[in-house]
Amino acid sequence: MAVTALTYGGVLQAIEVPDAAGNTINVALGFRRLEDYISKSLYSGAIIGRVASRVANGTFVLDGVRYSLPVNDPPCSLHGGERGFDKRLWTATTELDEDGVALRLSYVSEDGEEGYPGTLDTSVVYQLFSGSNTLRMEYRATTDRPTLVNLTNHTYFNLRGEGSGTILDHDVQLFADHFLPLGEDLIPTGEVSALDGTPLDFRTPHRIGERIRQGFEQLVIAQGYDHNYALRRAGDGALVLAARVHEPHSGRALEVWTTEPGVDFYTGNFLDGTRVGTSGSVYRQSEGFAIEPEHFSDSPNKPEFPSVVLRPGEVYESCSEFRFLTA
Repeated sequence: MAVTALTYGGVLQAIEVPDAAGNTINVALGFRRLEDYISKSLYSGAIIGRVASRVANGTFVLDGVRYSLPVNDPPCSLHGGERGFDKRLWTATTELDEDGVALRLSYVSEDGEEGYPGTLDTSVVYQLFSGSNTLRMEYRATTDRPTLVNLTNHTYFNLRGEGSGTILDHDVQLFADHFLPLGEDLIPTGEVSALDGTPLDFRTPHRIGERIRQGFEQLVIAQGYDHNYALRRAGDGALVLAARVHEPHSGRALEVWTTEPGVDFYTGNFLDGTRVGTSGSVYRQSEGFAIEPEHFSDSPNKPEFPSVVLRPGEVYESCSEFRFLTA
């Protein structure tokens, strides 16, 4: 297994893993040129922060003070704002020990950056383990003022190979019994609904394309799957299995493990044929999927959701793993 990362946005440009026959190929969507990450990325492979997903109307109240954020995806602030962590330059150092190799990325987000209070000292460690096709992502942050933090990675995958076409034949299983319904603005309504009887139910494996074209209201609103799933977990901070994806032609499988309370399952609904990937192929709708471990969308404005508030003296810590297997 091999991973190529950029200091710009902490982007995972390529993830090369073997198929069932031992042939290794890149399974992560990305670009050849830095300019494309700057102008066309749709967050491909990047670290997302300070707050992943959406903040309704670009505003929130913390300790009685209202803060305003850039509305970069009207009517909300999306993935940290106009220049979130995906568009910042991170400092990189490498680490090597008997367990494997790691890349440590560091970034200091200044007080007021993109409207968020507090200076946030952030590190993300990408680690590959010897003898295992596993990529671990460890996130850590501290602040000098009360602020919000919800970090994730936004890699788009195609387990048949980057640029190989549709992901609609991938089989997906999500280890969640509930999801967060969206309003017309793609912001969660605040409900946490059971999956029973809906085409969003992946408790048993289903092909992505099996039900994606159904006229179910939630699929119409999102133009496919783009929903937070509330994971089954004990709340002890341990890694739990969140998702398993299998691609039948190559035999590759991906397991996503995380300490987060949820994942966002996204099927590349806004890939529109205007982006050319590392292989020279054009990316079109449903040619990549993302499973983003994170706290729920619009948590700053939904007190019933798990909190994303970080205070001085506290340490934000989160861990997720992409485990690649063959079957």
